[in-house]
Amino acid sequence: MTEEQLKKQFQQIEENFNKAVISDKVEEIKKCITSDWVLVDSQGGIIPQEGFFKVLEQGLLSHSTMTKKVLRVKVYGTIALVTGRGQNTGTWKGKPMETDEWITDVYKKENDKWLCVLTHLTPEKNQVEKFTPSK
Repeated sequence: MTEEQLKKQFQQIEENFNKAVISDKVEEIKKCITSDWVLVDSQGGIIPQEGFFKVLEQGLLSHSTMTKKVLRVKVYGTIALVTGRGQNTGTWKGKPMETDEWITDVYKKENDKWLCVLTHLTPEKNQVEKFTPSK
């Protein structure tokens, strides 16, 4: 498979993952991830899926939009590293949120389906500056 074909394939996989997250339905998200999936971000460190699901179920976190542009895909047997740029909007604890991030999703092929094992988020540089307190 060419690099462009891989990007196109994983762009569709990422869009399905985005739709699941926007639904705020744990069962939909579980269709896209492994049973040991974790989220890593600059605010919370390593967040096990149970923690992520808990804030969704409690209504503390909700997503309105989520987009990702796949920029790089590297496949190593049954493991794929997908790097891209993502933006999303929604609410966190009742307040509007908007993010612009670099995203790396690690996928594992299980039963001929790519499932996300780990999502790592890094705020885009200007977002970091926006949220960094001035001295």
